[in-house]
Amino acid sequence: MAEYANTNDQGHELDWDDEITKDSSEFSLLQPGKYPFTVKSWSRGQYNGGAKLPACKMVELEIIVMDPSTGDETLIKHRLYLHTKTEGLLSQFFVSIGLKKHGETLKMQWNKVNGATGICKVYIDEYTGNDGEQHKANKIKSFCEPEKTNTTAPTIASQAPTAPAQNNNGGWGWN
Repeated sequence: MAEYANTNDQGHELDWDDEITKDSSEFSLLQPGKYPFTVKSWSRGQYNGGAKLPACKMVELEIIVMDPSTGDETLIKHRLYLHTKTEGLLSQFFVSIGLKKHGETLKMQWNKVNGATGICKVYIDEYTGNDGEQHKANKIKSFCEPEKTNTTAPTIASQAPTAPAQNNNGGWGWN
């Protein structure tokens, strides 16, 4: 994913007779499930409102999802709406990338989002396009909380020795 690390690279305009070499990237339809992701970039936007949500600010995320079974990376565009009705979804995103903890208040720090990683649940959205044709696209259903590691298990070095016991040769030793 290092190729996505430089999110400040805006590219440049091509001239009419410039040479091009990059092939188009193949669209990869993922199986529904949980996948690791990296935030490639984000941008500010404005949602004009609709039946379920009034006009509000929004964030448009470009998220790179990696399929561990193939190593393939797929770009998914995802929107987060800055509205009290979607505050839980905003929290879910910030928890998933480790910038927020449950029950704590967070001032959204968008400057820390680029390059952030986490786990998301992907589903396949089937829809009819403007061309009247049926299409399928990868969509993010939700962002997952990072799995907790067990830090309370004792390590070998921290275990106290057990009581002495007689060993096979009649002497005393430690078990």
